[in-house]
Order: sequence, then C-alpha cells, then structure tokens
Amino acid sequence: MKSRPLQAGSWYQASLPPAPRLPALDGAASCDVAVVGAGITGLSAALHLAGRGYRVTVLEAGQVGGGASGRNGGQAIFGLAAGQEKLTALLGAADARRVWDLSLEALALLRELVSTHAIDCDYVAGQMHVAIRPRQREELSAWHRSLREDYGYESVSLLDTAATRQLVASERYVAGLHDSNSGHIHPLKYVRGLAGAAQRAGVTVHEDSRVLRHRRADGALQLITAQGTLSCRQIVFAGNASLGATVPQLARRVMPVSTYIIATEPLGAGLVRALLPQDTAISDINWVLDYFRRSSDHRLLFGGRVSYSGHDPFDTAEATRRRMVAVFPQLKEARVEYAWGGDVDITLNRAPDFGRLEPDVYYLQGFSGHGIALTGLAGRLVAEAIAGEAERFDVFARIPHSLFPGGAMLRRPALVLAMLWYRLRDLLP
Repeated sequence: MKSRPLQAGSWYQASLPPAPRLPALDGAASCDVAVVGAGITGLSAALHLAGRGYRVTVLEAGQVGGGASGRNGGQAIFGLAAGQEKLTALLGAADARRVWDLSLEALALLRELVSTHAIDCDYVAGQMHVAIRPRQREELSAWHRSLREDYGYESVSLLDTAATRQLVASERYVAGLHDSNSGHIHPLKYVRGLAGAAQRAGVTVHEDSRVLRHRRADGALQLITAQGTLSCRQIVFAGNASLGATVPQLARRVMPVSTYIIATEPLGAGLVRALLPQDTAISDINWVLDYFRRSSDHRLLFGGRVSYSGHDPFDTAEATRRRMVAVFPQLKEARVEYAWGGDVDITLNRAPDFGRLEPDVYYLQGFSGHGIALTGLAGRLVAEAIAGEAERFDVFARIPHSLFPGGAMLRRPALVLAMLWYRLRDLLP
C-alpha cells in the first residue's frame, strides 16, 4: 500500500456535504410519543407514527445517522442473522415463517420508502453470499434448497465456481448464492433521507440530546437530558448499541461489538467494474466474515474485522487491507483513503430483541449486523403496536432471549473465548 495519511471519518461522511445541526432539546417540551435514537429504527418509527397522526419527538445523543445506521456495510439482505433453522427452534414453525415473511416485507419497505420520499441513496439490486471452502459450498446448496422448497423464495440462484467468478473476480470463492431481491445502499444518505421525510411529516428531531434517564412524573412519562425534559405518553427506545447504560435493563440483553470498514482510493470505472461486473454486494459465510461492494465513485468498500473484546489492539486499516488483498490481489498497490468503525449490538441468539419494558415503553434492538432493512420494518411494527395493532410486533417480541453470561465484568471475556471456537471453525477445510 502506498503511503498516504488516512482521512478522518468515514467515506460516507466525506461523500456528502455537512448536514445542518439540529437544535438540542432545551427546557420543557411535550409530545405524544418520544423516540430515543435518530438511526433507521427511530426515524422509521417516527415517520410511521406521524403518518398515523401522532405528535412525535426524536432525541438523538449525537447527530442524525451518527451511529451504526450511518456507517455500516450498506447491504440489505433477506432473513435474519439468526437464520431460519434457529428461529424455528426458538419460535416454532408457524411464527418462524411469519418472521421470514416480515423480513421480505422489510426489503420491500426499504424500496418503498426510497421511492415514496425520493431518497437518493444509491440503491443497487443484487447481493451474493459466497463460499470459500468445499464444505461451505454444500452449506450454500442446502440453504438454496431450503429457501426455494420450504419458503418458496424464487429470487435466489445457486452459482458454481465459474458463474460466481463472473460476478466477483476473485479465485478465493468456489460458489455463490445470488439474490436479486437483496441489494445495497449508501446508508448515511438513507438515514438523512428518512430524517428529512420525518421532519416534513411534522416530527421534531433534536440532536445533541442524550437521554440520561426516564421516569414517571405528574402523570406522564418523562425523558431527562442535560438541558431539558420531554414529557410524553409513550416511549420508543431505538438507540441500540448507543444507549449504553441509559436503560440498564436493555444493556444486559445485548453486547456491543466493534466492526471496521475501509474505502480505497477511487480505482477508476474500468478496474472496479472488472472486480464486481454487476455491482453486486458480496458477503462470505465465515463467522468472522468479509463483506464488500462498489461505491458510486468507483472505490471498493471492504469490511472484514470485528472486535469482541471492546478494544482494537491492531492497525485496523492495515489488517483490513490485508484481508482485502487476500480477496483481490489486483489491489495490492491500491491506497486506502478511509478507515472507520464503531459498535453494533448483537444478541446471544443473533435474533432481534423487540419488547416492552412497561406497557407504554417499547424497545427495539439487537439486529446483530443484519439491520439495514429490518430496522425500517421495526419502526413500522412499533408504530402499529402503539396504535393498538400489536400482532406483528408481538411475533418478534415472542422470540426468547437470554442475558449474556458472566455479568458486567466477565461477559465480554466469556464471549471472546466463545468466538475463538468459531474463528477456528472458519479455517476448517
């Protein structure tokens, strides 16, 4: 890699003009529903609630899209991170099928929101899971068969080695499962687009308004920030990994995991199209996976490292670059111009965690790295529940979840040890 200083922030941020800052909550205010978190989940909830006539205020600790929603890999994929087999074991066949159907609705909703609100977020159809080893080829084959035979999902195609390499110019992969119904987006453009749509619908959004606690007082729920108090009838906690200790009951149910992405220098249309001829988003099926796609300005965006330990002891940019070059030796001289990362929250079973802390206090979290589409759906479902139509929300709320073992001090070391087994499994032939 040629020597060049990394640029500050993500490529997503650099590719857009700075967004005007929205005022912090200052003093006392009131609304019908308060939403905590201005990522995809919270903004979708606010937008759908406003469409039902509710007065909605969103409180964001930082800036709109400043969390995982605005800096992730951008791949909108069918299903859940947990997988249908695990969901069937957790929920039973009938509810697992309902969740599957809702995951497809999530993809359709993303496209609907983009179209309805004219959100320019570089949406491109096409995503492919790829196999590195022969045993993974068999996994893809079984997955393909189940999707088509058990779920009637016809948009997936199982590709042999030659066909896979027509979509991704790498000798690393031996098979692919291509889905024309999935795709990829510029996530920060999408989040900002949702924020604009919500504001046009009458939603108030306050940035720099971290919620310190919530309470009941004077017959109402209240959210307390450093500078103000927001009174409301119902609350939606949608901060995911960014909530931290704001709601201790939720913190014990998820684990923040750090993820990292790099962006190369502009490679030119010819080279980037040679690498990914159909602009397909790619993800391998290792436990510690690589994922990558083209950008609109002909870069490669590549994610390939996670940290379960809560700190990053290595040179993230260089370590991720090495993984990229293992996939594409063609890029051994390409400069990395941007490297960024942050936390996403995972659940122990990798299924989303939706529920109620109290009858009028809802939460949505734990998308486990699979949230581009599902987060938008979560906002729709919680809006339905608040309006008295909770059946679909409650399908997700019935998914059983366990706390991470080990308590506050030991749960992260316990997770690191567990992940070592999965990393070793990735190396098996």
